[in-house]
Parts: sequence; structure tokens; C-alpha cells
Amino acid sequence: MSDQPVLLKVDGPIARIVFNRPKVLNALSVDAADAFLSACKSVAADKENRVVIIAGEGRAFMAGGDISAFQGPADEVRRHVPTIMEPLHEGLEILAGLPQPVIASLHGAVAGAGMSIALSTDLAIAADNAIFTLAYSKLGTSPDGSSSWTLPRLVGLRKAMEIALLSDVYDAPEALRLGLINRIVPAADLASETEKLARRLADGPTFAYGQAKALLRGSLDNSLHDQMEAEAKAFGACIGTKDFAEGVNAFLAKRQPTFTGK
Repeated sequence: MSDQPVLLKVDGPIARIVFNRPKVLNALSVDAADAFLSACKSVAADKENRVVIIAGEGRAFMAGGDISAFQGPADEVRRHVPTIMEPLHEGLEILAGLPQPVIASLHGAVAGAGMSIALSTDLAIAADNAIFTLAYSKLGTSPDGSSSWTLPRLVGLRKAMEIALLSDVYDAPEALRLGLINRIVPAADLASETEKLARRLADGPTFAYGQAKALLRGSLDNSLHDQMEAEAKAFGACIGTKDFAEGVNAFLAKRQPTFTGK
């Protein structure tokens, strides 16, 4: 197995960003955060990519940040933390802005920064052995990794407060009930079910997906009027794509469309 802390695997239209520190449950280190950002930049630059999967090697998706790096005098820790947080945040912002759908494939511990990363993706599929906890309050700190932005949008402010302040542990069924994930599959089927979902999205209209992502992510910050204007602009942009023409022609011909992502 490679000793790289994050692996980027490209299989045609599908890119996989895989956290690869299984001996420490993929705890996020400086090197891992830098490698994650590098992988995100590579994905964004790949014009052939049509879907992104975020996963973890070994027994867990990610058990959080590398806590051993937070020991020492406060001034030293304060200087060290941005070396992890800044590349993580930049990478997450890149993924959020991609036209490609981003899928989290989750198993085992999904904790701290791992849960933050999972919440930031567009879709999340979890093994039935996945367990979730935001965990930050147990370290005496507040959340990062965009979870303070994503969590209230997924579960509402009141429940987000409970999840963040109490740092309780949630199993996969409860995570599904709360809206933290989209679906649960048997652990043995996680890879194949993630692949199936990724292939379905890779066969879809990538540009239109990107417009939908931008609309949905921005909706809570817009007035109704501004959101409808944004919808009209996005719809107009989709009209100029080959996928739009194919979708219309396929509908009228009563056949399945063949999208190219262009």
C-alpha cells in the first residue's frame, strides 16, 4: 500500500480521493491536509472528471484530526493549527464549487474533521457500521471543516446545536433519520454501492448538476426574488449545453438520454 497520506485514483470519469493513514484511523495531519488540497486541485483541473468520491482506507473513514499535534503551549498550537485547517478549508471550498457531484463513502468512525468533511459533500452513503460524532466540544474547541455552516442547513439550528454542543455518538440509522447521510448499505456492499451511485451520476448532465449545486448551496442566503433570478440565469446557461439538447430530443423521442457532461 502507498505511504501517501491521501491517494487520488482516477477511473475514467470518476475520481476518488482516499484518506490513507489507516493505522491511525486516517487522522488528519498537516501532510494529509496538504495532500487533500493537492488532490482537490487536481480534480478541479481535470475536465474529464464527472463525479468525485471521498473515502478512507482501513477500519474508518476518519476519526478526526491528529490530536497529538495539539499538545504544547497555546501559542505553539495556535501557530500549528492553521497548517492543517487552511488547506482543509481550501480543499472543501474547491469541492463545493465543482460542477461535479461529490459523494462521501463512509464506514467506521466518522468523527471530528471526518464528520465535517462528510457533511460538506453533496451526497453521503454510509455502511451500516458507521458511527458519527462531531466531537469538537470534547476537546474543548469549536467546530471547523465547514461543519458549522453545513450542519444547521442539514438538520436545522436547534438539532445542530445539540450535535455540536453535546458531541453525542450517532449510529448509521440515526444519522439517516437526521438527514446527515442519504442512504445506508451493508458494510460489505459499501464499495459496490458507492460505485453504482457514482456511475449513475457520471452518466448524468454534469453542467446542470453544477448549476443545481450552486443554486441549492446559495439558496438560504438569498431572498425569494434573488433565488428565482439565479434559477433563471442557471436555466439559461443550461440551454446552451449539448446535454440540454440531448435531454429534450430524448424526451420527445421517448428514449433514454445519453449525456456527455458538455
